[in-house]
Amino acid sequence: MMDKKRKKVEQYIEQYQMIGRGDRIVTGVSGGADSVCLLFVLCELRKKLGFEVIVCHVNHQLRAEAAEQDEAYVKELCRKLDVPCRIFHENVELIAKNGKKSLEEAGRIVRSNAFETVCRESGANKIATAHHKNDNAETVLLNLARGSGLQGMCGIRPVYGNRIRPLLCLTRKEIEEWLEEEQISYCTDETNEEDEYTRNRIRHKILPVMEQEINRQTVEHINRLSLQAEEIWEYLNLQTDAAWRQMVHPVDVSEENPEEKQQGKKEEKPAGLRIEEEEYAELPGILQSLLIRRCICEMAEAQKDIEAVHMEAVRGLFGRQVGKSRDLPYQLRAVRTYAGVEIRRRSEDRDQKKNQKKAQEEEGTGQQSVELKIPGETYFPGTGQKVCCEICGREEAVSGKELSQKSYTKCFDYDIIKSGLCIRYRRPGDELVIDSRGKRQKLKSYFINEKVPKEKRDRILLIAEEEQIVWIPGMRMSAAYQIGDQTTKILKIKIVEE
Repeated sequence: MMDKKRKKVEQYIEQYQMIGRGDRIVTGVSGGADSVCLLFVLCELRKKLGFEVIVCHVNHQLRAEAAEQDEAYVKELCRKLDVPCRIFHENVELIAKNGKKSLEEAGRIVRSNAFETVCRESGANKIATAHHKNDNAETVLLNLARGSGLQGMCGIRPVYGNRIRPLLCLTRKEIEEWLEEEQISYCTDETNEEDEYTRNRIRHKILPVMEQEINRQTVEHINRLSLQAEEIWEYLNLQTDAAWRQMVHPVDVSEENPEEKQQGKKEEKPAGLRIEEEEYAELPGILQSLLIRRCICEMAEAQKDIEAVHMEAVRGLFGRQVGKSRDLPYQLRAVRTYAGVEIRRRSEDRDQKKNQKKAQEEEGTGQQSVELKIPGETYFPGTGQKVCCEICGREEAVSGKELSQKSYTKCFDYDIIKSGLCIRYRRPGDELVIDSRGKRQKLKSYFINEKVPKEKRDRILLIAEEEQIVWIPGMRMSAAYQIGDQTTKILKIKIVEE
């Protein structure tokens, strides 16, 4: 290989640390100009850099005799270069039909699977493919047309996982010039000349016009843009990582299914992810979108078909009323909550109330009301909580200061309690006296004002006298039952976790 081009590729390999001493590299060779050039490059460098080369050729069975000739050429080339060669025969047309994929996509999948198979069989640790600058320019234009966004502008990466692309520093013209100068033959795939495939139309109709009529350096400029986009993308990913750690939290299993919490069960995956609004609002718009995308991808365990329109739909929820939602791909739903926005699985979101009702019925807690023993101890089924009641005089009651420090111990005016008290969950018509003038407020309205999540309201225990709420443990007591100057008997109630 000419020293100039060989040195260029060698420096590119070194720049991206593509190859290390002792590596075993599976190289995809179709017989075309690009892959033949790659094979010769690697064979020239294998002794100097200390690695092994294994060739993988896939016969797609699409071009009858031509495909057989390509296979025979690759076998003979590997024999001359003293390189092991593994051949695969795949009916790509049938695979595409059965999988409802294009021939292009089916071919990529078949080749990728073949490369991975050879890696497993031979103990190879890397896969080299013959992508070059023109391929990258075509990919960027194709992604741009498809609306792939900034990530699509990154194009083909020099190194991605165990995949390396040593020829991304060369253009197609440079590759073909070198093969001609070195008098190395190669196979020509006539399907590359057809405009049936999308990439071929870009190759034959768009890039040539841009190079001939706009700028001869179009391919170089697109590749430069690709590198800049990659650097920007890496920076944005680092910023998104920081935002994720700061403001994204898993939705606790207990928020979706109280029965599982009580039984001590844990899900391997969260029921959802919550983006906290206060911190989120401080982010630049681009990071808001990337953070939302990551949440959706995390819950979906996929990236395909998650588009800008979905990120915008979720962003719009932050300014909407609590309870508003938007459906997303992969059976997901974004729901506005008091704290921010949650990305949940749609099936869990839909069945949440059903599961809660079922759990309550099984535990006997649905509409159950348990009368408090006064004085005495009362257990409420299914909660692990005990209510301790004690009647005492003013002098026996704990001080107000002590009470304020114990949110689960409260004292009430027992003189005004006409009927027995009970412990239960909320019911329609429940009210709470909120000031000394006797102003009443619906319990539902109180929960809304206090920003209690809708899914938690039916699981909050209440101390009540018929429809009048006496106390919401841990939150507020009714002003109607506060101790006054005329109080003679005091009821002290304490909630204890068993």
